[in-house]
Amino acid sequence: MSRPLPGARVVVLAGDDYEDLELWYPKLRLEEAGAVVTLASRDEPRTFLGKHGYPCRSDATVAGLRAEDFDGIILPGGWMPDALRRDRDVLALVGDFAAAGKLVAAICHGGWIAISAGVYRGVRVTGSPGIKDDLLNAGALFEDAEVVVDRHFVSSRRPSDLPAFMAAVIGVLVAR
Repeated sequence: MSRPLPGARVVVLAGDDYEDLELWYPKLRLEEAGAVVTLASRDEPRTFLGKHGYPCRSDATVAGLRAEDFDGIILPGGWMPDALRRDRDVLALVGDFAAAGKLVAAICHGGWIAISAGVYRGVRVTGSPGIKDDLLNAGALFEDAEVVVDRHFVSSRRPSDLPAFMAAVIGVLVAR
């Protein structure tokens, strides 16, 4: 098996009502590629339930993380992003990844977090059709595509886009 990401470190955000596939598929795919994945929440590490009831346990709190210790961050969708986009530590962490030119990857409603972090102005992105207006109002350049890559930003629309999303995520990380 090819392991193109040995030693890469990636944060995946976690919280109540995350979209199950949009957290687990990236986590497992990154680990398969050799990356170390940290599930981070705004709360103390605990077990969260996804929209469809699948549990995940966070490893760390967002407030305790620094972008300089990681290669990228994944912003899963679900209803979780609506809560996380209100947390200043989450927004600061995403802003730090973007400012450092490190991977910021959002799928579905995960783009809400990037919008609130103020990192999408002038960036080509896609996302859930439900947040298209939010993306446009934030100054993003919206495209309806299964995956959009603009420099270190990767975005996709929905769970069925996950294979293309993760291929692009891994591609950005390999090029780091």
